[in-house]
Amino acid sequence: MSTADEQIRVSAETKRELERRKREGESFEDVLERLLENDRDLLAGFGAFEGTDRGEKLREVHERTKEKSKKRIREMAESRSEE
Repeated sequence: MSTADEQIRVSAETKRELERRKREGESFEDVLERLLENDRDLLAGFGAFEGTDRGEKLREVHERTKEKSKKRIREMAESRSEE
């Protein structure tokens, strides 16, 4: 737990939302730290596969997985129709 070095103003609605997300024993500082820690940059890593063949390999794995899923779904549908 940290001690408050500064203060910030928030609307009553924001305070209610923070209170709703607050876990037992947490301070508002703890809530904010947890929420900010869980915040992720959706574009982080964008372009990380540039210049490699990893993107193509991932696409291949994705396609194989899709085909396996379609096959399982077909097999399940066929087994149900046989009942």
